[in-house]
Order: sequence, then structure tokens, then C-alpha cells
Amino acid sequence: MKTKGIRMYAAKDIRLEEFELPAIKDDEILVKIICDSICMSTLKCVNQGEKHKRVPNGIAEAPVIIGHEFAGDIIEVGAKWADQFKPGEKFAQQPQIPYQLDTPGYSYQYYGGDTQYAIIPNEIIEKGCIMHNDGSYFEASIAEPVACCVSGFHKMFHSIPESYELTHGNKPDGNLIIMGGCGPMGLAAISYALCTENKPKRVVVTEINDERLARAAQVIPVSDAAKNGIELLYVNTAKMEDEVAGLIELTQGHGYDDVFVFAPVRAMAEVGDKILADDGCLNIFAGPADTQFSGMVNLYNVHYSNHHYVGCSGSLISDLQEVVEKSAKGLMKPAVMITHIGGLDAVIDTTLNLPQIPGGKKLIYNQIEMPLTAIDDFAKLGETDPFFKELADSCEAHNGLWNAEAENILLKHYGIK
Repeated sequence: MKTKGIRMYAAKDIRLEEFELPAIKDDEILVKIICDSICMSTLKCVNQGEKHKRVPNGIAEAPVIIGHEFAGDIIEVGAKWADQFKPGEKFAQQPQIPYQLDTPGYSYQYYGGDTQYAIIPNEIIEKGCIMHNDGSYFEASIAEPVACCVSGFHKMFHSIPESYELTHGNKPDGNLIIMGGCGPMGLAAISYALCTENKPKRVVVTEINDERLARAAQVIPVSDAAKNGIELLYVNTAKMEDEVAGLIELTQGHGYDDVFVFAPVRAMAEVGDKILADDGCLNIFAGPADTQFSGMVNLYNVHYSNHHYVGCSGSLISDLQEVVEKSAKGLMKPAVMITHIGGLDAVIDTTLNLPQIPGGKKLIYNQIEMPLTAIDDFAKLGETDPFFKELADSCEAHNGLWNAEAENILLKHYGIK
């Protein structure tokens, strides 16, 4: 069968084209991809081409499909998997495949996120990376980046007094801070912090931009946290005379049991070190591009105050399953990450210009043609277009967020569902 998709032939050479998919083998699954969210990692892959460790040699003759944050419908199931998957079911997927470098969006000719149809290879299904999805398509699509945030929480650790054993996860009833936390990943972390089993008593979110703080407070209101018995504080640290003293004061002098650094900024990481409480854990969550990225750490406190430090990259299958399940139950709001909607024809320009496009996640619906459009622009477009008015009304009713109702409106309008 034929499909339309975005394939990479070389560094910075990605093309929207129609191509042939082979018939599936008995150990493969054919899927229809409904949506894919565009990741900065894809831009890195496109910029590097075959220099990227996950991209195979020879893509000029055997191009690979880009995109790795996607979800859709199962269309045809090979005999080997017929007892586990059925045509018509929704699927979610973990793109970080255990024990191998090859991964969708980087390595496969027929499996990636930015195509209308794809073939899931046996090696990915065998490793448990395909799962059932009972929620919306978009929530399953962005489950992978949210799962990276979940992984960050699970990697935190603390000591057990009079024991060499450790507890894993953020400290229950503790003080937790998400520094630089109003970007898409930070918002996902806030959403998870409000529903984690290790419920903190206080979550502080820092930024230096009032507009970003205002949007964060709009999509994740303080009142939502209060319903869960959590104090949520949004703070502009640029307005603090003494950032360290001001942040510690918010905890009544205790300091922070869990510190997440969501921007690869030395000054931010160093403040994070200074506000750690006894037995506190600091997570350098944001991945620095500088291989020599470093900062000052108080080694005295490592010795006498039992400070801990971790880093975080990627996620486990169990993290993604947790996101899919909690999203389907309405416990998490992955939609806080999404600011733009577009069709398959918008992928190339959006990917190549991603750093220059403001806002959060850009969500692509693969079965349609639609310019990349900010959710904030729906209302203006709706003044002359009933379709966008309907989308605007739906998003307004959901705190300005993309939502399952809006997704169904879009799919129905384009005849996808």
C-alpha cells in the first residue's frame, strides 16, 4: 500500500513524499498514525543525519521516517501477535527501545511518527514497547516526553535513617521545586507532581518571565493543587533581591527536599545546590549541549548534610504506561505541553525552524493538511471560520488547552473518524 510521510535522505534533507509500504510479515503490525508531536530531538537528528548515533548509514538510498512521539490505530496484525492485538484498537508506543540503538523516528524505513501508515517491526513488539491506549490520541502521542518527567521523579532518592537502604522517588510530604519550570517539560512535571503517589506538601515553580508564569498558572491553577492538599507557588525569581534566601523562606527555612533544574544554566543549578535541605536530592533534568557543563557544588554539604545528585535522560516502558493510564483517568494533563496544531504538510518547516517558533509542543495530525496554527489564534480565525470557532470554544471550555473534544472535532471535520 502507499503512504505519505516525511523521510530523511541526508542531514537537513527531509522530504514529504508518497512511497510504498510492503505487505506486513507474520510478526509485524500495520498501523495508521493519527498524530505525532514534534520533538527537539528530531531536529537534532535531522541536523546530524548519518552522524547521529541512531541513524544508519545509507539513508540516501534507504531513507528513514522521522518523528517518534506518536499514536494511532492498529490496522492489520500479523499471525504471531493476533492474540494480543486486534485491528481497530488504539495503540501507544515507547520509542526508546531497550537494549538497542535503533528506534522509530531515527532508524527505520517503514516505522516512524511522521507518516500516515507505518509497519511496527517484530523486535519492537517483542520488547513490550507497544501498548493499548484507552485515552485520546494526542495524550498517547505526548506520553513519551511526559514519561521522561515521570522518570525524573522516580530517579530521585533519599536516605533511610540508621540504614544503608534508600527510598526512591521524591520525598512524601516534602518541599519540591521545579526551577525554570514553565516550559512544556516543566509543565508536564508540575502536572505529575500533583498526582504522584509520593505527594509533596509544597511545589514551587520558578521562572523569570511573567507571561510564562501567567500561562502556567492558567493551565495548572493553584486551586487544582489545593484540591490535592498541595501548596503550589509560582515565583518570578528575577524579582527576588536574594534568590537563595527568598526561595528558602518559602519553605519556612527548611529548604527543598527535591530540586529539579529544567534549564541547562549554571547559575540555576548552583542556586539549586544552595537551597537543598538535609538529605535533599538535586536532579539536573535539562540536558546540556556543552560537554564541559559544570558548576560549583558545596562538597561540605555532600559530606555533612547528605546531599544527593542525579541526572536524567529518557524513560522506561513502565513510566510511559503510567502516563497513559493516569492520563486516561484524568489524573494528569499532558495537554499543558501543547500550543500548536498542524497537518502533515506543516512538519518540514516546523521541524527545521522549531527553536524559532514560540510556545510549547507542536502537535501534528498526519491524516490532514493544515498550516501550523497556535491554539491562541483559534478564536480570531473563528470569526470567519466556523470550524476554528468550534475548536476555540472547546479549548476555552478546557482552560485554553487542547483536549479530547477538540481532537474529535478536528478528526470529524476532516473525515478521519
